[in-house]
Amino acid sequence: MAGVFDIDLESEDLSDAEDEVCGDIPVADTDNTLATEEVELTSASVNRDSERVGPDCFELLTVLGKGGYGKVFQVRKVQGAQTGKIFAMKVLKKAKIVCNAKDTAHTRAEREILETIRHPFIVELWYAFQTGGKLYLILECLSGGELFMQLEKEGIFMEDTACFYLGEITLALGHLHANGIIYRDLKPENIMLNHQGHIKLTDFGLCKESIHDGTVTHTFCGTIEYMAPEILTRSGHNRAVDWWSLGALMYDMMTGSPPFTAENRKKTIDKILKGKLNLPPYLTPDARDMIKKLLKKNPTQRLGSSKADCADIQKHHFFRHVNWDDLLNKRIEPPYRPSLQSEEDVSQFDSRFTRQTPVDSPDDTTLSTDNTFAGFTYVAPSVLESLKEGFSFEPKARHVRRHNSSPHTPISPLKFSLTEPFKTSMDGDIVSPVQSPPFPTETNCVTQPIRTPGRNKKQKGHRSGR
Repeated sequence: MAGVFDIDLESEDLSDAEDEVCGDIPVADTDNTLATEEVELTSASVNRDSERVGPDCFELLTVLGKGGYGKVFQVRKVQGAQTGKIFAMKVLKKAKIVCNAKDTAHTRAEREILETIRHPFIVELWYAFQTGGKLYLILECLSGGELFMQLEKEGIFMEDTACFYLGEITLALGHLHANGIIYRDLKPENIMLNHQGHIKLTDFGLCKESIHDGTVTHTFCGTIEYMAPEILTRSGHNRAVDWWSLGALMYDMMTGSPPFTAENRKKTIDKILKGKLNLPPYLTPDARDMIKKLLKKNPTQRLGSSKADCADIQKHHFFRHVNWDDLLNKRIEPPYRPSLQSEEDVSQFDSRFTRQTPVDSPDDTTLSTDNTFAGFTYVAPSVLESLKEGFSFEPKARHVRRHNSSPHTPISPLKFSLTEPFKTSMDGDIVSPVQSPPFPTETNCVTQPIRTPGRNKKQKGHRSGR
């Protein structure tokens, strides 16, 4: 459809904190000796510039996409910080997610990854909150639409265009890998363009964390046409699967379809596992070589599979003209700049969705006391900093204590400004990080993602896993 900073809050009862915590502010005593005035740090005095974020803070504008778990809307913030700003709001139904422990785990992982990862080519999470029956992710609105739609219009990309997009994607995947995260669902539908034409990876529901050198996982997930052989055989996979997907995407960009396709899932899988890679003659030697090296069926022989990871890919001759520092800092002009009339322009999205009436279905409160998604609430660091700048004390009339009184441990105002605004008894949401409940071993399932239709029915991706 959307700087590392971890919000690490302590779970505490603020009613107790209001009675026990106080700060000292120096004041002039009547006898000209330095004294301090005790100031009570309560939620009222500390959080005066904070806000509670919920569905009522956003006006629904347009439907951008929908799937089995919910919808994605274009929305405008109508109250609090950033009033008037346009966002994308991803709404997920708890009732459908909690039916499967694996789906629950993936949803929590997506939320945590979006909080911790900051990169120019990865969608930015601004807010997260929940109601009794729904989860909400407020993401940056990427008005350029899916790269898929642009590829559909062009048919195929010229090599220099493909090189630009593949370079930005390589940097994004490399950043994820450096943080122990494998993406596992790279495809044109999950690559969005911002208003300038730069790419952003979206949809982190199939990511796997804590995958470092020597670590493997066995989950069967992804979109079949872009899935690496080791995922299909369930033989254990690591970050090399993302480089296979990059090769499949590169082939798709430059030929008009993924490298291995057939009329059904079984035949497509057979081709991926046993089929021969056929490359059209018009590809340059550098493009042919890179595709061959990325689509090695043996992951240990695949380009990018070494400890160097994306560095090996960046050194390939296909990228010989790329200045990686300029690319990372967006100093290279994108090959395509979306033609947008306003910030609310949704012309780059599928009209089958955008012409629908934007309505969020009624909330289901039956899960309001369930703690499965405790800690889901989030506010971006930049928003918190803007709130922090407005922080000020309002001293209460308290007795004056002498300078030689026992000192108090310094209390961070940021800590207090984060805790109270997002505690809600109504939906059972607890802001403090809570260890995820133990989930059973992941098993295979097939779901429908939030995405637009494929280029045609034969080429529509078959997505497995959450």
